[in-house]
Amino acid sequence: MKPLQQQIQVSFSYPVHFTRDLFACHNPLLKDMVGAGGPNPPKKLLAVVDQGLYEHHPGLLRDLETYCRTHEEHCQLAAAPLVVPGGEEIKNDPVALMRLHRSVNAAGLCRHSYIMAVGGGAVIDLVGLAAATAHRGIRLIRVPTTVMAQADASIGVKNGINAFGKKNFLGTFAPPFAVVNDCHFLTTLAPRDWLSGVAEAVKVALIKDAPFFAFLEEHAQALLDRDLDLMQQVIYRCAALHLHHIATYGDPFEAGSSRPLDFGHWSGHKLEQLSGFALRHGEAVAIGMALDATYSWLAGMLSPTEWERIITCLESLGLPIYTPELEETELLDGLQEFREHLGGRLTVMLLAGIGRGREVHSVDAALIRAGIEVLRERVPAKPRAVWGVGG
Repeated sequence: MKPLQQQIQVSFSYPVHFTRDLFACHNPLLKDMVGAGGPNPPKKLLAVVDQGLYEHHPGLLRDLETYCRTHEEHCQLAAAPLVVPGGEEIKNDPVALMRLHRSVNAAGLCRHSYIMAVGGGAVIDLVGLAAATAHRGIRLIRVPTTVMAQADASIGVKNGINAFGKKNFLGTFAPPFAVVNDCHFLTTLAPRDWLSGVAEAVKVALIKDAPFFAFLEEHAQALLDRDLDLMQQVIYRCAALHLHHIATYGDPFEAGSSRPLDFGHWSGHKLEQLSGFALRHGEAVAIGMALDATYSWLAGMLSPTEWERIITCLESLGLPIYTPELEETELLDGLQEFREHLGGRLTVMLLAGIGRGREVHSVDAALIRAGIEVLRERVPAKPRAVWGVGG
């Protein structure tokens, strides 16, 4: 008998909104989003809130509960909001996912209900995985509250947690129902979290948009000075570039061996692990970009002038370009782990110029070590407490 061949085409569509004071009762965005989910009775909503965010916004739970009571004809809280630890701690906790599944079950959520994740990228990743796997998919509303999450981590289709000492070893591809960027939450970020998120903007500019990189160079001091309007422009452009890539590159669920948007990430992920996650993700990526830009220069792909611009821009933004963990022999294990995570042959994004990425399928370990030496000599090893990004 001949094999039966089935082809399925699925189209996904979701909005990325930009607002301020999402949970103010006069802001209709949330109720209108939930109400747009269908004509059935009011939808149940389970909110999961980042503890670090809650500590800076102690009225957040009250505002959320008041909002849902005011608009109960559209959305109803299925249970009291859950407050969970933020940062990589939550992604490294092997029982955190089960706790969320237990809460979903206790709240009686169905596939037409909503889970809303309010917090940084780690909380968004975990809650996204819980939403994608409970009932094989509950509608997810992401409310990212850090620069990193608003510009990068929350606007794609990936969800995941860490396991076996590896970043995002467990996860799914599941588009959200909607993403809401509320700029008010950025106002209470610590300096390191404000700046580390800019690393992802530098990343996408370097591989896709030379004028955007020049914009970041020009406005580095204003970003250091916490210009909120400017940061919103950076986040908007970064989000637009990411969404365009996801929609047009042809591999949104990463069935192939290439991940162009992960420039600087093969070593960045490993550096996070080697530092015991003392490095923020953005800080580790900044160092990874400095290393890959230096490798690109030493390999003859990138001009010395462009290399200098890249390193100077990172430094001007208060981002690190070196850490002692670069010297550890385990760093090169990150290449194999990166390949395993993607599957197929090794594919690493390097630079053929500012705004022009180039994929390669092999790297020279000796040239990597030479690049590390260049960075070490430029910035002698020093404690993280004196980095420009803060302690």
